[in-house]
Amino acid sequence: MASIAFSSRRFTIPVQNVLRRSYATTSGSFVPPAAQQDVMHAPRRRILPNPESKTFYTGRAAFYDYVSSLELAIHHTRTKLKQLHLTPLPEFALKSLPPLVPVWKSKNDLSTSLSTKLSAARHRRLIELLNQLNDFRRIAQTAGHADLGLGLTNILEVFERDDKEEHLRRGIRKPVVLDQYGRSYTLGKRKTSSARVWMISSQHAVESKIQAGATPSPPTTEIIVNNKPLSSYFPMPADRERILFPFKITGLLGAYNVFSITRGGGTSGQSGAVAHGIAKGLAAHVPDVALILRRAKLLRRDPRMVERKKTGLAKARKAYAWVKR
Repeated sequence: MASIAFSSRRFTIPVQNVLRRSYATTSGSFVPPAAQQDVMHAPRRRILPNPESKTFYTGRAAFYDYVSSLELAIHHTRTKLKQLHLTPLPEFALKSLPPLVPVWKSKNDLSTSLSTKLSAARHRRLIELLNQLNDFRRIAQTAGHADLGLGLTNILEVFERDDKEEHLRRGIRKPVVLDQYGRSYTLGKRKTSSARVWMISSQHAVESKIQAGATPSPPTTEIIVNNKPLSSYFPMPADRERILFPFKITGLLGAYNVFSITRGGGTSGQSGAVAHGIAKGLAAHVPDVALILRRAKLLRRDPRMVERKKTGLAKARKAYAWVKR
């Protein structure tokens, strides 16, 4: 075959070089695959097993696993209650169920339990699912299905606080107990003042006067504050009226005598503290008037306090007179 060449100004390439077969190998010579059986190949990439959880690639597998398990428990419980004809309940029936007050873990405690950081939105989502399960538990226990209620309790105990009983007792006031002489001891507070108040029925004073041979007088309310009579210790009428107000609103004026020791604050704070202690003592002696005192907000400590002085101001809010020059 005659040699044919491509001529140009810069180079000349023979046709044999153009039509020659070339292989994509670095060695230059082609080695067929059958001859490469004894050649050591580079190790292939290790094939990882499939993740156990479907939420592995979400970044927060622990959180979404708990969410899916709670949703599955809600689905099964709702189906079971429907089969028992216990759901759906009307609104009035759901409100009439006995309350089961849950005490869920805080956001930080749940983050520690789930080993993942929880945002406020994710924590709220968990609480919503738990509240729904708690409602199902109330229905199951009220209907008498103990097995279903026990199963839900085992699920919800994981998310409840360890000090649940102590936390629930925190808002319960200790009952006032009368001593052997029929006296009550209470503590009242107002602003920075505190008062210890002892109350006893005025009938005891009448009986003691009869035993002493004196002429009995109609029962009256005698109030001693720091070993002084009420009118002597509190000269302002507004302070005296504040102390007598619990007796007047309950109609028990003259039924009980009061001895009080008060410390701290001024006359306004001390009179409020004595009135607070008297109201709690009346509720202990006559439980029927507790509702009246509660509606009058006499059993609740007044949370108002003096506002602190601010820097650059004369008082809490009073400013100095502005001078231009």
